[in-house]
Amino acid sequence: MPWGLARVSGDSMRPGLRPGDRLLVRYGAPVRPGAVVVARFVDGTVVVKRATEARATRTGTPGWWLLSDAPEVGVDSRHRGVVPADAVLGVVRARWWPRPRRL
Repeated sequence: MPWGLARVSGDSMRPGLRPGDRLLVRYGAPVRPGAVVVARFVDGTVVVKRATEARATRTGTPGWWLLSDAPEVGVDSRHRGVVPADAVLGVVRARWWPRPRRL
């Protein structure tokens, strides 16, 4: 499974993650409820959200309900619905900049 980097660009994951934070991501890692993930919405937008529970999509395929940590900010599954499991690209393992810490 490859490792990669992502950058937070909005306020939806405050207070834990802030705009400009750099994240260490394990692409293809298994997702567990409570994990912070990098995912792609149907419109192509790549987001950092919290996977709260596994759910089936409208077509019955496996997926994840993704939420913002700051529910009053941003777009998440409350607006877009269940994200297909194959659109969850990776699991965030740590914030490496500006203050490294495991997530």
